[in-house]
Amino acid sequence: MASPSTRPEPSTLDAIIRLLRWDKPTGRLILMIPALWSVVLAAEGSPPLPLVGVIILGTLATSAAGCVVNDLWDRNIDPHVARTRTRPLAARDLSVQVGIGVLLVSLLCAYGLSLYLNALSFWLCVLAVPFILFYPLAKRVFPVPQLVLSLAWGFAVLIPWAAVTNNLDLPVWILWLAVVLWTLSFDTVYAIPDRDDDHRLGVNSAALFFGDYTTQFIGFCFFGAWLLLIWLGLLLFLAFPYWLGLAAALIVWSRQSYLLSRYKPPLTFYGQIFRQNVQLGFVILLGMILGSLL
Repeated sequence: MASPSTRPEPSTLDAIIRLLRWDKPTGRLILMIPALWSVVLAAEGSPPLPLVGVIILGTLATSAAGCVVNDLWDRNIDPHVARTRTRPLAARDLSVQVGIGVLLVSLLCAYGLSLYLNALSFWLCVLAVPFILFYPLAKRVFPVPQLVLSLAWGFAVLIPWAAVTNNLDLPVWILWLAVVLWTLSFDTVYAIPDRDDDHRLGVNSAALFFGDYTTQFIGFCFFGAWLLLIWLGLLLFLAFPYWLGLAAALIVWSRQSYLLSRYKPPLTFYGQIFRQNVQLGFVILLGMILGSLL
């Protein structure tokens, strides 16, 4: 294997693809899922296809912007963390100027898509921008930066709902809180392997803040999200396929919480939990679609 000093220099296009994380679609899908949950439930299972397209493209644009912002803020920290040292800005495969240019293009794409939405949805998009831009700063000044990310994720629920209904009534806030707790759980799992590096570099994370109680915190968030989704299903009178999806969620989240609390798994295990939550998100989405239509 070539050493870092002799590795082949990647092309600019390849580096931009890695900067946008398009080579790792899991992270893009896990933002898209709450947005699809929201638009499906708001439209009672039959959302307008053009709006669905805007939401899918919008999540790709905003998640891309979030990745670029994160790497710009952390370009001098990432080289000291094993998991992130090969990111394009950390490895100096791209310049800061190119990174800023890619960020502006991503934000412009998101802005263009937001013009399709109604006024309430548009202003929610505007309100989401500070969370996207300053989330990476939170890990330097806030003890649980995953909460800031979770609040940013919550806009993926509010924006589609408002686009369909032009209001923000009780069901959307229940779904919003469920997504905030779900995001807190899987992103805290993702932070566990980085604890030693984060402590050494003086960077905050929920996995450091909760210490020995991290796995209990993760289980609490999973269970809280599950209870909120039950409340939502009752409020919206969703049919049995939705409850099958929630049964799968209870099994998966219980197993993940148990394994995290009982064992010291290999580092690859935490990435597996992340991917399992993406798969589970689509199972719940299918339950929402069928549960709304039947």
